[in-house]
Amino acid sequence: MIELFKNPLFIFASLAFWLNQYFEKSLGVFIPFYHSYGDDLMAMPVVFGICLQVMRWIHPSKMELVFTKKQLFIGLLYFSIIFELVLPRVSTTYTADPLDVLCYATGTLMFFKWMNRPSLQSKKSQIL
Repeated sequence: MIELFKNPLFIFASLAFWLNQYFEKSLGVFIPFYHSYGDDLMAMPVVFGICLQVMRWIHPSKMELVFTKKQLFIGLLYFSIIFELVLPRVSTTYTADPLDVLCYATGTLMFFKWMNRPSLQSKKSQIL
């Protein structure tokens, strides 16, 4: 079984994002604070979680793989530059907001603390 889909933070972040998008796009219901910052807060646990799972699929012999602090910082920097500097300059759909960067950073810290762990499968293989 894929551990990512069992992680409570990943499940919560994914559901919170999906429900918010459903309420906004299908029902026209906007929760002001969550509309502004919720998806940004949930983005990094979901994105880093999926990336970590894909890396483990690509390298199945390295189930103990976790992201380094440097890798997480580069991902955070990449998201911040793309979504807060580049896209707002080329599209009116996006708005630059420094608080979004704070949300990305908080989400990255949440991922680091609660999701960036070696796979349980790697621990089982070490015991055998």
